[in-house]
Amino acid sequence: MIIIGCDFHPSFQQIAWVDKETGECGECRLQHVNGEAASFYDSLQGKKVCLGIEATGGMRWFRRLMAASGFDLRIGDPARIRAAMTRKQKTDKRDAEHILQLLLEDRFPAIWVLGVEEEDRRALVLHRGRMIRMRSRVKNQLDGMAKSENLGVKPSTQKGRKQLEAASLTGWDAHRRQELYELLDDLDERIEPLDQAVAQEAEARPEVHRLMTHPGVGPVVALAFVLAIGDWRRFARGKNVATYLGLIPSEESSGQKRRLGRITKQGNSLVRWLLVQAAAKAQQKDPAWHRQYVRLSMNKHHGVAKVAIARKLAVRLYWMLRSGQNYEQVKERGSHAGSPISPVV
Repeated sequence: MIIIGCDFHPSFQQIAWVDKETGECGECRLQHVNGEAASFYDSLQGKKVCLGIEATGGMRWFRRLMAASGFDLRIGDPARIRAAMTRKQKTDKRDAEHILQLLLEDRFPAIWVLGVEEEDRRALVLHRGRMIRMRSRVKNQLDGMAKSENLGVKPSTQKGRKQLEAASLTGWDAHRRQELYELLDDLDERIEPLDQAVAQEAEARPEVHRLMTHPGVGPVVALAFVLAIGDWRRFARGKNVATYLGLIPSEESSGQKRRLGRITKQGNSLVRWLLVQAAAKAQQKDPAWHRQYVRLSMNKHHGVAKVAIARKLAVRLYWMLRSGQNYEQVKERGSHAGSPISPVV
């Protein structure tokens, strides 16, 4: 079996390897663009290979290459890999050798990643999310123009658009208004098929359709949550899900002093943002959540209130996945605290 430690970069990768059967070892740098890396791994076809790499961006093609070759690709937590390195000298060669050593000692901190076959669905959700944010920026600019003209309407609605277009603007203001509306129309046209694709994908997945029974949770939120969580068996309880998504407060406590800060934001930023948006609607249908939302909005800030409800929403969606129950069944059952749920396998 060949064990490979890989320090991955966008244009090249530094590897250190050892053949456990023959004891042969070595290190080299492989370029990506000229196909040197692909040729090297093609030469290992038919052999048992285990390769470790830090989680990073820009390696989708490399994951597909490893999957097609049938190699065991292990993706590790960069923070934990770095923490395991005692020396202060950091080079590409040392990093590759360090990853190799962790693999050989069975200490490599592997993490869960979405399967290659699910990457296309995640790309759909990510692309739609970015297009939505682009459209929001355009709408915000139009809102600013409407306020500057003393128009008490939303210019993204039909009524507001007519009033803003009827306003007497000249020069670059008129040019800007025209281009912003052209951008808005173009984005609406491009987002519509993405919404349809997400809805079709949601209908084809029973677990996603189950989450959609919760108030405020549509196909986008449900599909994004399922793709981010993956197999719910990875989490022992709902609190772990909130931690995974970065919805718990940071903490610096010592002795008798306990200090809580802002949420950690260590997790999927898109899913966290979607949950916060969905929380605003979800709290309207749940009296207990609504009371907490109002209290936090009055005592602290409405942003804090939405994040608190988003954390509760993430936990409830996790339990819906785990129990195999829809929203009405979970609501009738009441709190899951202290009572085991028989998972649907």
